Amino acid sequence: METLNLIKNDPWLEPFEDAIKGRHQHVLDKEAELTNKGKQTLSDFASGYLYFGLHRTADGWIFREWAPNATEIFIVGTFNEWKELKKYSLKRKDYGVWEIKLPADAMRHGDLYKLIVHWEGGCGERIPAWATRVVQDEQTKIFSAQVWSPEKPYKVKKRTFKPNTDPLLIYECHIGMAQQEDKVGTYNEFREKTLPRIAKAGYNCIQIMAIQEHPYYGSFGYHVSSFFAASSRFGTPEELKELIDTAHGLGIAVIMDIVHSHAVKNEVEGLGNFAGDPNQYFYPGARREHPAWDSLCFDYGKNEVIHFLLSNCKYWLEEYGFDGFRFDGVTSMLYYSHGLGEAFCNYGDYFNGHQDDNAICYLTLANKLIHEVNSKAITIAEEVSGMPGLAAKVEDGGYGFDYRMAMNIPDYWIKTIKEKIDEDWKPSSMFWEVTNRRKDEKTISYAESHDQALVGDKTIIFRLIDADMYWHMQKGDENYTVNRGIALHKMIRLLTSSTINGGYLNFMGNEFGHPEWIDFPREGNGWSCKYARRQWDLVDNKNLTYHYMADFDADMLKTIKSVKAFQATPVQEIWHNDGDQVLAYMRKDYVFVFNFNPKQSFTDYGFLVSPGTYEVVLNTDNPAYGGNGLTDDTVKHFTIADPLYEKEKKEWLKLYIPARTAVVLKKTK
Repeated sequence: METLNLIKNDPWLEPFEDAIKGRHQHVLDKEAELTNKGKQTLSDFASGYLYFGLHRTADGWIFREWAPNATEIFIVGTFNEWKELKKYSLKRKDYGVWEIKLPADAMRHGDLYKLIVHWEGGCGERIPAWATRVVQDEQTKIFSAQVWSPEKPYKVKKRTFKPNTDPLLIYECHIGMAQQEDKVGTYNEFREKTLPRIAKAGYNCIQIMAIQEHPYYGSFGYHVSSFFAASSRFGTPEELKELIDTAHGLGIAVIMDIVHSHAVKNEVEGLGNFAGDPNQYFYPGARREHPAWDSLCFDYGKNEVIHFLLSNCKYWLEEYGFDGFRFDGVTSMLYYSHGLGEAFCNYGDYFNGHQDDNAICYLTLANKLIHEVNSKAITIAEEVSGMPGLAAKVEDGGYGFDYRMAMNIPDYWIKTIKEKIDEDWKPSSMFWEVTNRRKDEKTISYAESHDQALVGDKTIIFRLIDADMYWHMQKGDENYTVNRGIALHKMIRLLTSSTINGGYLNFMGNEFGHPEWIDFPREGNGWSCKYARRQWDLVDNKNLTYHYMADFDADMLKTIKSVKAFQATPVQEIWHNDGDQVLAYMRKDYVFVFNFNPKQSFTDYGFLVSPGTYEVVLNTDNPAYGGNGLTDDTVKHFTIADPLYEKEKKEWLKLYIPARTAVVLKKTK
């Protein structure tokens, strides 16, 4: 095997060439094994959902399940009074597969059902692993699979859709908490009320959390029980399909937060002990349980598990029209330690034998498959260790993700706000943090995601303004804390979004500075939805200051979108001075200038730029965004020649930059 591009692009990886080639070869070998040496495609292999589970046939029903450890399986439900009847008993076929064919009148759309699985020394009720519809009884709270075969399946209106990744602007959202009312929101309400807001705000992609069925609402969807079932607490499969179709009609891509890093421990609802074999889907021994998440870890070395998970990826793309995935918990998958307590200080930490090659192989195959099913699909890795090659092409020796989350950036902002006084905010450090990434890997930059909004943490706005948000967000009643908070909220977002090399992400409501944290209904709060909703009335009320932040966010995205392939243009630092707390950089014809100084405004502050006329296109200090309007933004700025810099083709651009403001200028012809 010749030297892979991953290593050519980064000579520091040369000492680990054998490990990188070994991992790459592992993927090629595994793909050859799964596709019978290329006699079928990876996509053909990943079609398990068309075979397993319950399917309507021309003359009735067919149901199949993989349960090698079972001795007997019955299908029970509302159609047979939940009794183990001989005519509803499955036959064992090869490879641990069980099957039953039933006449058309044996069950009908809407019926509830489960399996009763027997094994040596025990038996239990189970929800089929491949169930595509699972519902919970309001009274008993018991989950059951549901026969789903509507007379009028949803017909997609927008058949072809290509995501706009120029750049990718992601609105991270959760269906259940997207409404104003103290309740669980629905797919329909989201489609009718929330989608138009997202389109108006200028985002071109939504990343939906908590789609896969999960027994506990408060897990935010991260403890999955039924991997092929769209959560019924938000509505029906048809309603989710209509939501995705409608988003496509608005030019908005829809990606799903997919959880393949672990599974809920539940046995009755989940895969925890499916047929009396706790290791059917999960690693044996000490590796079975995740020490921090109280969940179970998939055995990525088993072909049947790879088949299950790859089929899951293809299912959501094909059946629902999702445009891709953000893979949750990738760090946890990559390392035997799940990344817990590891510092990841040097390259050796990625190639020291503590990595799960099976998981690396699975993730690479998943990326290959997803792009085979839909070449325009988007894949994003949520990964904190900085594993090299994660978002590099598979043929270059990478793992094939399109993007990786720049998880260092939100950590940096929260740490800065928490630990540093305003006078110690250093532009050199900020600029390094937002541009610190591998040249050959695209990232999704973000100032904050849902992680920062959960109970026990605080969003950026809440860290900045805190209790004053309850008393001083009325226009005319703002105090110093509120003015400072709004000013920094805009500056942090502008610096984060304008330095992207891939895409930008915002969590629902944070664009307007949503107050308080998210607390899902639980015993401790009397099962209240008070903090698991979004208070849209705050941004809609023009007497409050929230809309300033929302209006700025929309204009900020407009500015970014006005440049073709903005994310691919070089970010060139023009100037930083940590004493003054001033930073300036350029992208294409745009100059971004930040003055983080809390007290000092600067007159005639000079930067060397290419000669021309510069006009202000965005200013955080504009009164329309709650600023003081200290500059006249209609003024054209002409550069001033200096014989010293003639050879470099540079001239002075001199600006008045008020304290705690940022401005974007565009060079005009």
